[in-house]
Amino acid sequence: MLFKKPSGVSWIVVGLGNPGSKYQNTRHNIGFITADYIADEKRVKLNKVKFKASYNILTIGGEKCLLMKPNTYMNLSGDAVKEAATFYKVPADHIIVIFDDCSLPCGKLRIRQNGSAGGHNGIKSIIAQLGTDAFPRIKIGVGEKPHPDYDMADWVLSAFSEQDKKLLKPAVENAAKALEVFISDGPDRAMNKFN
Repeated sequence: MLFKKPSGVSWIVVGLGNPGSKYQNTRHNIGFITADYIADEKRVKLNKVKFKASYNILTIGGEKCLLMKPNTYMNLSGDAVKEAATFYKVPADHIIVIFDDCSLPCGKLRIRQNGSAGGHNGIKSIIAQLGTDAFPRIKIGVGEKPHPDYDMADWVLSAFSEQDKKLLKPAVENAAKALEVFISDGPDRAMNKFN
């Protein structure tokens, strides 16, 4: 007797960013950069389009995951996440969001199981759409703005310096490793190892 393999996914992994070449190597797009890195490592392309996102399904930490980059702008990221979560019936605590954090030094990682948006419009949108802030996240430090009067939007949409790029390459690799550990061994293990 033939059994159909279940097509569901147990986790959704979201890399945040803004679509379009204009934003490609900006601080706000570190989530996209990390999602692309994970896809490359797993030898898949994020070339399927659905849920207002580019995505593919792959195995991370032994689990079937939907890896996605919302095609909305950052402040509407929640629309894409909600669509995918509703379609696959994935609860918030199995949606891991990877994004930039300006309060962390460049290249530093922080893993959290929940929390406020901290002024991040992408996270704000996801919280609004899911109706909860209880979803895990991997924050990648992109450094504080250089001066208190510097406009935050200008800062997060600015390109990385050569010095920053050197710090971010290992951070992206570590974020990918942290994701594997989080999914396979749980949040405590991931936080102890990578925070």
